[in-house]
Amino acid sequence: MMSAITRLAGRHEGTEKRPGPRIDCLAQTGHSCSAAWNARFRFRVPSRPRALPNLLASSALALLLTTASPAATLLTGATIHPVSSAPIENGQMLVDGGKIVAVGADLSAQAAGAEHIDYSGKWLLPAFIVANSVMGLTEIESVRGTVDFAEAGAINPNARAQVAINADSELLPVARANGVLYAQVVPQVAQGGIIAGQSALVRLAGWNFEEMTLRSPVGMHLMWPTARLPPFLPPNLREEAARGAQRSRELIERVFDDAAAYATARAAGSTDIDARWEALRGVLDGRIRLFIHALDLQQIREALDFTERRALAFTLVGAQDGWRAAELLAARGIPVILYPPSELPLRRHEGPDAAYANAARLAAAGVEIALGSDGSSFAAALERNLPYAAGMAVAHGLAWEQGLRAITLAPARMLGVADRLGTLEPGKDASFIVSDGDPLDVRSGIVAAWIEGQPVDLSNRHSRLRDRHQPRYRTR
Repeated sequence: MMSAITRLAGRHEGTEKRPGPRIDCLAQTGHSCSAAWNARFRFRVPSRPRALPNLLASSALALLLTTASPAATLLTGATIHPVSSAPIENGQMLVDGGKIVAVGADLSAQAAGAEHIDYSGKWLLPAFIVANSVMGLTEIESVRGTVDFAEAGAINPNARAQVAINADSELLPVARANGVLYAQVVPQVAQGGIIAGQSALVRLAGWNFEEMTLRSPVGMHLMWPTARLPPFLPPNLREEAARGAQRSRELIERVFDDAAAYATARAAGSTDIDARWEALRGVLDGRIRLFIHALDLQQIREALDFTERRALAFTLVGAQDGWRAAELLAARGIPVILYPPSELPLRRHEGPDAAYANAARLAAAGVEIALGSDGSSFAAALERNLPYAAGMAVAHGLAWEQGLRAITLAPARMLGVADRLGTLEPGKDASFIVSDGDPLDVRSGIVAAWIEGQPVDLSNRHSRLRDRHQPRYRTR
């Protein structure tokens, strides 16, 4: 049975809180842990050390903590793609304490005593980050009880996606196995909704949403109304859609007027608290980034006009017609998170490659782009395809380096974590992947992944099903 001093020392080192008591219980009952639980015990997210009680500040404890600290690791042999600089053939990267210490061609002098891992012939790249996802908020689209990504009502700025995340979702390991180690989890809206709430950036590993959360809130999400309907629908439905869109635009104006009045009252000393307007205060004073979801050209122009009148900085999400407004977006310096390029054209006369070439056209105009999800429940099970979305954009004119940047550094910058993620540089989190080839090519595979200096188990529901059924096919 573990002593109190051992458990407290483990907490000081940033280990999981739960394994200590659980192991005590197992020692008493004589039961054994399953492989799945043991895997969870092995992974820990480093946390800020806590102050130790005076009674533990002894030389014996100091010795215990010193010997328990993890050794540095030197990764060698791989072609390193830092994103922020040119690739390094047969490069080396030194990792210690969950951080990248150095990246270069020869780090042998700095890595004395470090554990060596040889990744010869492999590619070493930053962790992929998927923006605008509902992973963790949904599991099986057709089972309503597993879908929890939208609140009732049209205006929900106080809703937080972070607290609804299911850390045990089977979708997370599937995405993780293909290099997607971080996700911006975004609330959505119910029918007729406008303001969805606040998103969070999470690691795709951890016991619960608190351990998974890297940053929250990341931004406030506004779904810009549209009157766009399929051309085959009758005129009366199209007219009703136009009236509904106009009512929604008027509601947006009223909401921001009310939020501004509330902020003025609070600044004057009012003690009346409204959770909705309190959440929007951060958008008005610039503490919380505004994300506006808009697809077609009319929506994009209306969003640009709205934010210009109210002096609001924002990030555009969706932007299937982004290439039509590329010069406006570039002039305003608006970053864009694009949906995957495998979308049908918005108009019958557009070519089949309109969505595929969108990223290249925006990048050529000087717009900063990231590739993300479309935020649907269906897409949550397909987030593992993020690098292939970048590959499709590369195949239609985007430079390969820009394609890699669109799923690493670009989302890190847009989500406010470029100081920790997005590139392989000294001082940043040791979150990276190792691939046996070009990760934007479907023929390549991820052979290893690390989150903040800890190796990640790449097994998942897909691999378990493969291992279960593959022997049957081999015997035939």
